[in-house]
Amino acid sequence: MMTTRIRTLSAALLACGLAFPAAADWSIDGETSALHFLSTKNAQVTEVHKFDSFDGTLSDGGKLNVAVDLSSVNTAIDIRNKRMQEMLFNVAKFAQATFEANLPESMMNLKSGQVVNGKVDGILMLHGKAVPTSFAVKASKVNDDTLTVSTTSPTLIKAESFGLAEGVAALQKIAGLKSITTTVPVTFSVTFTQ
Repeated sequence: MMTTRIRTLSAALLACGLAFPAAADWSIDGETSALHFLSTKNAQVTEVHKFDSFDGTLSDGGKLNVAVDLSSVNTAIDIRNKRMQEMLFNVAKFAQATFEANLPESMMNLKSGQVVNGKVDGILMLHGKAVPTSFAVKASKVNDDTLTVSTTSPTLIKAESFGLAEGVAALQKIAGLKSITTTVPVTFSVTFTQ
């Protein structure tokens, strides 16, 4: 009797599962996504850099997890990449930066073709420090399987907040520069697919 009941319950649950397939998480499409930051040296020379490798997921409930491979820093100069990996980020000890947040409902409930502006508040974990960080973004539902999120203005990341000021000073010294700013504007444009 009990076995039959369990079997019937299993069949009912299975039927529900087939009728309402579980929604899959969204994943960052690395081919069409970009993460940039700016640095300014000697008070007036500003350069654009990027990270070549990062990934992330977004649940249907809006939970966002992004991981950036810090060894993928790309400044277009090999020796500078190596110095940043070793002297600034210390990738041997801190291989990744992560960002965790919950996207507001207004961004998660978009219909195809809709666009919304808003703010994403989360925690940025970098160099062993967790710091509350916000990004002003525009979210756009391209179609049922594609969502794009991009910054509408840069977010300023302060090296001091993450214990990176010493690394910046070391880079400045080895490169023989008068100055390197310790506040870095960060922008991104990411595509999530299901």
